[in-house]
Amino acid sequence: MTDVAASDFRHPRRYVRLDTILRLRWLAALGQLAAIFVVVQGLEFDLPVVPCLAIVGLSALLNLALQIAFNPMQRLEPAYAAALLALNIVELAGLLFFTGGLQNPFSFLFLAPVLISATALPIRFTIALGVLAVACASVLVFFYLPLPWDSDEPLVLPPIYLFGVWLSIVLAIGVTSLYAFQVTEEARELSDALAATELVLTREQHLTQLDGLAAAAAHELGTPLSTIFLISRELERTLQDNSPLAGDVKTLREQAQRCRDILAKITQLSSTGAPFDRMPLSTLIEESVAPHRNFGVAIKVRIAVAGTSEPVGTRNPAILYGVGNILENAVDFARQAVEVNAWWNTETVEIVISDDGPGFAPDILKRIGEPYLSRRRSADEGQNGHRGGLGLGVFIARTLLERTGAKVSFTNRVFPDHGAVVQIAWPRHRFEAGEIAAEPAS
Repeated sequence: MTDVAASDFRHPRRYVRLDTILRLRWLAALGQLAAIFVVVQGLEFDLPVVPCLAIVGLSALLNLALQIAFNPMQRLEPAYAAALLALNIVELAGLLFFTGGLQNPFSFLFLAPVLISATALPIRFTIALGVLAVACASVLVFFYLPLPWDSDEPLVLPPIYLFGVWLSIVLAIGVTSLYAFQVTEEARELSDALAATELVLTREQHLTQLDGLAAAAAHELGTPLSTIFLISRELERTLQDNSPLAGDVKTLREQAQRCRDILAKITQLSSTGAPFDRMPLSTLIEESVAPHRNFGVAIKVRIAVAGTSEPVGTRNPAILYGVGNILENAVDFARQAVEVNAWWNTETVEIVISDDGPGFAPDILKRIGEPYLSRRRSADEGQNGHRGGLGLGVFIARTLLERTGAKVSFTNRVFPDHGAVVQIAWPRHRFEAGEIAAEPAS
């Protein structure tokens, strides 16, 4: 089977465009200017406007400098993106220092940079930004300029309330960041796994197409090789034995005959029953089982012959890979034997692969088929101690099989028996999709 390493698709580093960060910073700057204008002009609060505008102005100047000096479409290294997000936190802390500290309802904007980092940057940068945001919020509990409330009825918030605000900010940063990181990571894993699935399917289709190319080449080369062979044989007969060309002509005839024998073998590959693009269920099972024999595990194949004709489907690389991958896992985890049972009727085609290994663990059984879910078998399981695959390979196999119309289910044998059972069932019309009906003889 085609091996695809998870590391080929999971990128250890993530990159964010400079344009994305700058858009967020411009949005923050415009929002801060709007808030200052509304509070000063609309609510008529006596805020320290000059320091606030200075902070917003410096932020805008930095944005302009970055846009001029660098290509906005440039993808930033995670460290640089984290630095710009950290600067956003520090700027927000500076504004809050002049506008009431944690008494300011906009203090919850500390969540924004950390949340952005959780969805786009590695976890270590998210943790660092979270710590920075918590530190800034902690400083603002004790050091800040009070809001200019009405001097006749000043609003004095008790310390316990400020502590509650601080605690809510800390918890919100932790919970929302963890949730955003988990959701984004799962989406990224799914995207990478689907990319691996497409690559495997492309490879399998390429290998399957080689059969057709070989048959076409054998057919096309047969006629010119026959001509070369006949001419060389006639030349050999007309030449004298002592002719200097006799040896060369004999060699030419022998090599032409050898090429004809090779092409004859290629054209006979499909003489066992199915053409290159068609294969009955029994042939599919045999092709899937053959690579896994002689590994110390007995593979027993049972095909229940029904009253109806054997289903014949297309030579689908997705089915070959999917069945082969599940069978490979069964052989890897089996102690002594693997059973492959198949049956069909007029409506259903079914393959059941079971082994006598430890079976699926309950926690894995609930999540099996998810990408990058894996289990390493212990040294005392089985005879060879190979690594078991229940992760990306099973995800690819299940995805490819379900694309062909199959329903794949994973269970364990009923106690006292032990072992895993994988059931693959197709509607017969889907399995035989594309079958060419036999034409009546003329």
